Amino acid sequence: MDKTVATFKKNKFQEIRVGIREFKGNDLIDIRTWTMTQGTEEMVPTAKGVSINVHLIDDLKKALSRAEEVLRENGLA
Repeated sequence: MDKTVATFKKNKFQEIRVGIREFKGNDLIDIRTWTMTQGTEEMVPTAKGVSINVHLIDDLKKALSRAEEVLRENGLA
Protein backbone atom coordinates (compact mmCIF):
# COMPACT_ATOMS: atom_id res chain seq x y z
CA MET A 1 0.00 0.00 0.00
CA ASP A 2 1.32 3.43 -0.93
CA LYS A 3 -0.93 6.14 0.48
CA THR A 4 -0.26 9.74 1.53
CA VAL A 5 -2.26 10.50 4.67
CA ALA A 6 -1.12 14.08 5.41
CA THR A 7 0.73 16.91 3.70
CA PHE A 8 1.82 20.28 5.08
CA LYS A 9 4.04 23.10 3.83
CA LYS A 10 7.63 23.25 5.09
CA ASN A 11 8.49 26.38 3.11
CA LYS A 12 7.79 27.99 -0.27
CA PHE A 13 9.33 25.14 -2.27
CA GLN A 14 9.02 22.12 0.04
CA GLU A 15 6.37 20.15 1.88
CA ILE A 16 6.31 17.33 4.41
CA ARG A 17 4.32 14.25 3.46
CA VAL A 18 3.29 11.53 5.88
CA GLY A 19 2.36 8.28 4.26
CA ILE A 20 2.08 4.54 4.53
CA ARG A 21 4.16 2.50 2.13
CA GLU A 22 5.51 -0.97 1.59
CA PHE A 23 9.21 -1.59 1.04
CA LYS A 24 10.80 -5.03 0.71
CA GLY A 25 7.80 -6.67 2.35
CA ASN A 26 7.67 -4.24 5.29
CA ASP A 27 4.81 -1.82 5.95
CA LEU A 28 6.25 1.57 6.88
CA ILE A 29 5.19 5.00 8.09
CA ASP A 30 7.13 7.39 5.87
CA ILE A 31 7.69 11.02 6.92
CA ARG A 32 9.56 12.77 4.14
CA THR A 33 10.44 16.15 2.67
CA TRP A 34 9.24 16.63 -0.91
CA THR A 35 10.61 19.45 -3.05
CA MET A 36 9.48 21.27 -6.17
CA THR A 37 11.57 20.42 -9.22
CA GLN A 38 13.31 23.39 -10.77
CA GLY A 39 11.30 24.96 -13.57
CA THR A 40 8.12 23.02 -12.81
CA GLU A 41 5.59 22.70 -10.03
CA GLU A 42 6.05 18.93 -9.75
CA MET A 43 6.89 17.68 -6.25
CA VAL A 44 9.44 14.87 -5.86
CA PRO A 45 10.62 13.04 -2.72
CA THR A 46 14.02 13.80 -1.22
CA ALA A 47 16.33 11.62 0.84
CA LYS A 48 15.45 13.77 3.87
CA GLY A 49 13.02 11.79 5.94
CA VAL A 50 12.45 8.70 8.00
CA SER A 51 10.64 5.42 7.48
CA ILE A 52 9.44 3.59 10.58
CA ASN A 53 7.89 0.13 10.80
CA VAL A 54 4.12 0.46 11.34
CA HIS A 55 4.43 -1.69 14.47
CA LEU A 56 6.25 1.25 16.11
CA ILE A 57 3.37 3.72 15.68
CA ASP A 58 2.58 3.79 19.41
CA ASP A 59 6.22 4.60 20.22
CA LEU A 60 6.20 7.35 17.58
CA LYS A 61 3.00 8.87 18.99
CA LYS A 62 4.45 8.82 22.54
CA ALA A 63 7.66 10.49 21.34
CA LEU A 64 5.75 13.23 19.50
CA SER A 65 3.47 13.78 22.51
CA ARG A 66 6.52 14.11 24.76
CA ALA A 67 8.13 16.56 22.32
CA GLU A 68 4.93 18.63 22.39
CA GLU A 69 4.95 18.61 26.21
CA VAL A 70 8.55 19.88 26.29
CA LEU A 71 7.74 22.59 23.73
CA ARG A 72 4.79 23.77 25.82
CA GLU A 73 6.82 23.68 29.05
CA ASN A 74 9.35 25.96 27.37
CA GLY A 75 6.80 28.31 25.82
CA LEU A 76 7.57 27.19 22.29
CA ALA A 77 4.13 25.83 21.37
